Amino acid sequence: MGTTRRPLRLAPSLLSADFADLVTAIRAAETGGADAFHLDVMDGHFVPNISFGPALVKAVRARTRLPLDVHLMISEPLRYLSAFRSAGGDTLVFHVEASGSPVEIIRATHDLGAEVGIALRPDTPLDRADPVLDRVDQVLVMTVQPGFSGQAFIPTVLPKLEAARRELDRRNPGADLSVDGGITPDTAVLAARAGATFFVCGNSVYGQGTVADNLRSLRSALVRGSQRAVP
Repeated sequence: MGTTRRPLRLAPSLLSADFADLVTAIRAAETGGADAFHLDVMDGHFVPNISFGPALVKAVRARTRLPLDVHLMISEPLRYLSAFRSAGGDTLVFHVEASGSPVEIIRATHDLGAEVGIALRPDTPLDRADPVLDRVDQVLVMTVQPGFSGQAFIPTVLPKLEAARRELDRRNPGADLSVDGGITPDTAVLAARAGATFFVCGNSVYGQGTVADNLRSLRSALVRGSQRAVP
């Protein structure tokens, strides 16, 4: 963990890509200027949906050198850290609401040589993550309810995002402040203004238009927002 803010980064979410042609989706994002890929892991228990497992992460790892940000929306993250790290995850993000000790999960992830992030649902207060803010490499503030892509951005989460930025600047400025959910050019401006540095973007990348044009629009938006960021 560093002492200055990380650069602004865009991470297309492969949950929104065409599963039948992920190679094309990966290549398009790489050439379009993506900084990382985001992979949503759902167990059907912590959230009411089922998605990727280690095998899919391994397949993506074999096809890109970009960092893989693995979002563990699962009930027992500690149990699966090694599998997702071995599959190629560079950052493993777990939910503070999941079972297990956050300190133990953070220590185990770092012992595996991966970065670690802690995620909060929109209605989870930032205080839940406060004891470990200085131990993590990323804080993910969900701007939709986790579990499904295509949801609308929840603007009432912005004050929590601003509060997280202030706390990270005070205690752990080298950690990413990540947002996930409903990130479009319009909402990217708001999130960047609130201090986010890592932007998960799904339908706004893999929806209408070309991936390159969509990433270009998103990049422009988050740069504009960051220029008016909360101090």
